Amino acid sequence: MGKFKSGFVTLIGRPNVGKSTLMNNLIGQKIAITSSKPQTTRNRIQTVYTDETGQIIFLDTPGIHKAQNKLGEYMDSVAERTLSEVDVVLWLVEPTTFIGKGEQHIAELLSATKTPVILVVNKIDTVEKGELLPVIDKYKDMVNFKACVPVSAATGENKEDLLETVFDLLPEGPMYYDEDVVTDQAERQITAELIREQALRRLKDEVPHGVAVVIDSMKEEKDTSVRHSHKNIMNIEATIFCERDSHKGIIIGKKGAMLKEIGTNARHQISDLLGMKVNLNLWVKVKKDWRNSDSLMKNFGYKEE
Repeated sequence: MGKFKSGFVTLIGRPNVGKSTLMNNLIGQKIAITSSKPQTTRNRIQTVYTDETGQIIFLDTPGIHKAQNKLGEYMDSVAERTLSEVDVVLWLVEPTTFIGKGEQHIAELLSATKTPVILVVNKIDTVEKGELLPVIDKYKDMVNFKACVPVSAATGENKEDLLETVFDLLPEGPMYYDEDVVTDQAERQITAELIREQALRRLKDEVPHGVAVVIDSMKEEKDTSVRHSHKNIMNIEATIFCERDSHKGIIIGKKGAMLKEIGTNARHQISDLLGMKVNLNLWVKVKKDWRNSDSLMKNFGYKEE
């Protein structure tokens, strides 16, 4: 039995490359929200993986992209700052030999850091095995990689190889969190993200990036709907903020159908997370152009540490 290893690992990559899906799969529990739309992850999400070898604290950063507003600039600065704060960087890429400007920008950032980098070729379930070698060959000289691990975040293929490779690069260290901890995020924050995920999945392309969710209240009370029940219920009031009146109409939907669908699906996920029955009330409000307002961004939880 070797010495216990521990450290901080970040996942970096272009938007929609599968960072959140991979982290959820490595942890074995849904913490980060996933969506087919880019810019899903706005804050760094800290999750914890512990086994007999050691403990890995994962920071999932926002995808790096060209900033178009203050929210975009904030997301980029969070992602770039993380590189110098961790022990290992996982760079996730698509299984294609085309390397665009986004990948070149990330390669420049990674070349300037002294932190060990592992190239992770994701989505290998979508290509033939023979197509992987040319991809690895294309990337291998861009950064001084310590290793390359092809994986499928969706199926979990090669997940154990990736964990083993990460542990090889981590220093000996303490157990930072108790072994049953999987995230340092507050329940309110994860609840807000689960609601936003359901909105992202159902709304038209012009709405999602202008959506923020704020939990107005979370109160655990006795479930009085069942007589003599000792079970509790979580009553949650939450507000979905959007940037335009027209967006508000889309989010609410015809006769409230869209908002009801968002709420129903979010309620099931939150119930699974909290392990209890959930009563969820959603409201929709307009805050014009909030993504370019420092004060509103701070109110919605997007602020520099």
